Amino acid sequence: MFRIAHVSDLHVLSPTGVEWRRVVLNKRITGQVNLMLSRGRVHRRDYLLRVLEAAGAAADHVVVTGDITNLAHESEYREATRLLTELSRSAEVTVAPGNHDVYLPTLHHHGRFHRHFAPFLKTDLPEIGVELQPGDFPCVKLRGPVAFIALSSAVPRPPFVSAGYLGHEQLVALRRVLSHPEVRSRTPVILVHHPPLDERPRPLQLLDGLVDAAALRDVLAEQARGLVLFGHTHLRQQGRLGTRAGALDVVSASGAALDHPSDTVRAGFNLYEIDDTGDVCTIEAHVLDPTTLELVGVPIAPLGA
Repeated sequence: MFRIAHVSDLHVLSPTGVEWRRVVLNKRITGQVNLMLSRGRVHRRDYLLRVLEAAGAAADHVVVTGDITNLAHESEYREATRLLTELSRSAEVTVAPGNHDVYLPTLHHHGRFHRHFAPFLKTDLPEIGVELQPGDFPCVKLRGPVAFIALSSAVPRPPFVSAGYLGHEQLVALRRVLSHPEVRSRTPVILVHHPPLDERPRPLQLLDGLVDAAALRDVLAEQARGLVLFGHTHLRQQGRLGTRAGALDVVSASGAALDHPSDTVRAGFNLYEIDDTGDVCTIEAHVLDPTTLELVGVPIAPLGA
């Protein structure tokens, strides 16, 4: 049995506090104000450390679906890299970026995310004959019955906009990857930050959803089974994406450090078990008990509930 732990939206903060000189003159000011005003959803470092420890102990592979940092400060990148390196001593780690990880156009242009998290983005694509430029997505890892495929929906946006976008080139590359024999013989596990299923009105999707989610679903339409894992919503939910060949399980993880009364939101991780034939056998949520700091199993709410 192959076990995958899914964490998301770590929002790792700078250990030295807010870097105000890097906040006040750009979009980061909106993110910092958001953090200060969101009293109902507090990110706690002790929760994050406990969740990462438990996820690493429970799984063969840990996936992180974006918003690893809070405001993409260099100090946050360094601290997040340190935490994931520690986690990788227990289980292999694969990451996908979120909008908070490429907060500014300069960070996106200079490939800062890939530079810091390169150890967790070592792709098998060259070995199987699919060529991409270094740092490009998809990132593919072939592990036993699973093909991990990390996508990037993270693009810089104006203040108060957090929507994601995959783009034509990445979707063309994804289609090529999915058609490769080494991938077709495995169960695909797609990692993306923004929600691939979104029934809200189009203006809301353009504000904070995945702008080209329909195009992604079209690329996935020939898949008979698999997982599509995402974050961004700070909710733990599960749905199904019907395809021409079968269906994919679509599951979100909440923030890995969140202190919140609801089990659908509070810090934890999801655990997926895939057998040797590639069938997804179990999908579970493990949520932190704030009293004992133990991880306990809870049901996953239906997507859209």
